[in-house]
Amino acid sequence: MVSLYEHPLSPYAQKVKMALREKGVAFDLKTPSGFGAGVPAPDFAKANPRAEVPVLIDAEARIFDSTIILEYLEDRWPTPPLLPASPAERARVRMIEEVMDTHFEAFNWGLLEIIWFRRATGELAETLTANAARQTQSFFAWLDTLLADRTWFNGEAFGWGDVSVAPYVAASVSFGNLPAEGSALAAWFARAQERPSVSETVAESRAAFGGGSSDIADLVAKGLFKREYRDHRLEWMIKSGGLDVVLKGLEAGNIRFTEPFGSL
Repeated sequence: MVSLYEHPLSPYAQKVKMALREKGVAFDLKTPSGFGAGVPAPDFAKANPRAEVPVLIDAEARIFDSTIILEYLEDRWPTPPLLPASPAERARVRMIEEVMDTHFEAFNWGLLEIIWFRRATGELAETLTANAARQTQSFFAWLDTLLADRTWFNGEAFGWGDVSVAPYVAASVSFGNLPAEGSALAAWFARAQERPSVSETVAESRAAFGGGSSDIADLVAKGLFKREYRDHRLEWMIKSGGLDVVLKGLEAGNIRFTEPFGSL
């Protein structure tokens, strides 16, 4: 059976789970030990030198990076296809995925930094939260234009474009940032949630989100839990007013960047 290293709050892992469920591929889930502590388990670090989820294990294949995993799934289990048929449409949904993964993801990640991990309080927290909400709505408007008269981001059928958007919109809704009432995006999200692949994955995420506690924030404060600041996350935090968050995190040793391969 296929195994997937994941964390239910990771939109990258959620995207892969939705794709597996759409294709009817049986899989089991693993959360890597040491995840978040900066010292990942050796088997996980070997499978992904970046020490990030998701990682797909299929017999001897060890595959990391959510986009590459989606490509592998499309090659390994081509039916039902998740990519559109034409080259132009395939490029279109891949561009949507790229934007969601490297721009939109930072908004919700930043809100977790504030709400769950208490990186900021008071006026700074209010500023970062307001900026995230404003930026989310801006991207919602962009997504709305992409839907136009389409039923799905993928076109006529649910697919790659939709699993690339659904985890991020679901997370934004959990933070109280909703698509505009009556918008094409709001209608799309309602349709998407009727699909078992989406509803099951979103339910797993919301259950994990509801389990957040001050204990994790305390571990962060003590430098025992490290949050990864990938380039787009670092950019978001700085341009949204959180430079002090970054400086304090570096001083406390509770943020991390990708380690040199082979060092873990």
